[in-house]
Amino acid sequence: MQQKTVRPTKKQRELLQFIQDFITQHGYSPSYREIMRGLNYTSVATVALHVGNLIKRGHLRKRDHSARSLEVVNADDAAMAVSSDADAAEHKWLIGRVEQQFSAAEQAEELTVKQVDELYVLVGALRVLGLDDAARSFIPRIAPLQERV
Repeated sequence: MQQKTVRPTKKQRELLQFIQDFITQHGYSPSYREIMRGLNYTSVATVALHVGNLIKRGHLRKRDHSARSLEVVNADDAAMAVSSDADAAEHKWLIGRVEQQFSAAEQAEELTVKQVDELYVLVGALRVLGLDDAARSFIPRIAPLQERV
């Protein structure tokens, strides 16, 4: 039975790229512990979770449930999906727009609940797009705005 392949998230693409690069360099797939160290994960369980999700989504295959048996499925398709994503300039533009919204809210004399809710939505959108660092930088700025409502 063929599984439907769902486009990988940013973290999943990073994991796929790491595995593909490791296989290219060494000729065999990395262990979970090597993946953990290479991607700065805090536990092997995190690696197992991400690998399991990638197998379910059809991006990875594990041969015969044996060690070092991960294979990237359709590596060319994964590379095309990465290249069609937004580039750094588009990310910078988007973060700049969110910054403008926060600055306007911080300078406004009166705020509505709706305006603060929209800021929460913008931060959530940044996280969905894989811009976690940017999202985290805006989160502390929401609490003082929430208090003004």
